[in-house]
This record gives sequence, C-alpha cells and structure tokens, in this order.
Amino acid sequence: MTILKLTSEAEASGLKAEIYADDVRSLGYVPSHTKAMSLNPEAYLAWESLTRAISSSLGLRRYELVTLAAAQVIGSSHCRLAHGKKTLKVIDEDQLLAIARDFHDAGLSTAEVAMMDYAVKLSSDAAAMTDDDARQLRDLGSSDREIADITMAAAARNFYSRSLLALAVDLDVPEGLSQDLQDALLAPLPRAHPSKHSRG
Repeated sequence: MTILKLTSEAEASGLKAEIYADDVRSLGYVPSHTKAMSLNPEAYLAWESLTRAISSSLGLRRYELVTLAAAQVIGSSHCRLAHGKKTLKVIDEDQLLAIARDFHDAGLSTAEVAMMDYAVKLSSDAAAMTDDDARQLRDLGSSDREIADITMAAAARNFYSRSLLALAVDLDVPEGLSQDLQDALLAPLPRAHPSKHSRG
C-alpha cells in the first residue's frame, strides 16, 4: 500500500477532477494508479498525450502487444491487468490467454513476436541492445517510424509501470476479466526463450 495520500473523487478539483471524470466515463471508476500518477496532473496529462501519439501511430493492436510484453518482464501487475482488458478490444480472449501465457506460441506473426521480444529486452537489459535488435524489426518489415514507435511504446511503459511499483500503488482488477485471464496475465515471463532476450 502506498504511503501517498491519494485524492478521493469527492476531493478532486481542477485538472485532477477532469482526469478522474475521464476514467469514470471510460472505465466506470477511478483506478488507484490514476489517483497516484495524477498527484502531478500536468505530468499525467502529458503522459496521456504521449501514449495517444504513440498508439495512434503504431496502431492499437501492436501498441497493446508491446505494452503487455514490457509490463510482464517488468513485473507490473497493474499494467498487465489494465492493458489485458484494453487488448480484448482487438484480440479475442482465447488468443489473449495464449499470448499472456507465452507470446511465442500464441499464433502471432513473426513480426509481432519480434517486437514483443524487443520490448522484453528493452525493459530488462536496454544497455545490451545493439543495431541488430532494431535491424531484426526492419528485416521483418517495420519502417523506421514503426521501429521508433515500438521503442517509445516499450520505454513509455517502463516509465509508468516502474513508477507504480516504486510507489507501491494498490492493485485494481478491472471488471470483465475472467479468472483464467487474470491468472495468465499475472504469471511471470516464461524462461523457455532466453536466447531471444540476451542477444547482443
């Protein structure tokens, strides 16, 4: 539990009240992570603007796949559950269950698996990355803009996920996630593909 005093819905005013109202409209409630990160509402809105710019360029499916991969290796239950729910808009539950358990064996394209591996490596050992990591994405059809977007999506997830972990923010479970999907989303990254994450 975080030591921070979070603003309740009744106490929120100004920009913070607007942020809360957006979550109520889209989610039906205000998650703990919104309350924590909107302690600086200007920064929170800048974060929202950044992620919208990245996701609108990359496309929702690829943005969510990169986000799920980064959040898993970081160990962010908050972001795995929240983005698991968001991913159901573009991927059905059966495939999302397979992705959550091991995205290497989930019927994804080679390019999608490669970008998720890239997100895992960036999130676990960015200092070990070389031109070969980006070159693999290019060889599988990604443009320079797309490589930049994939990189920024994973790096942005590191900012948000690691902030929530550092602040010990309470975990909210979004409505509409089956127990099987919750369990799969909260499982650690499988260790069956170490070579994918250690090249370099």
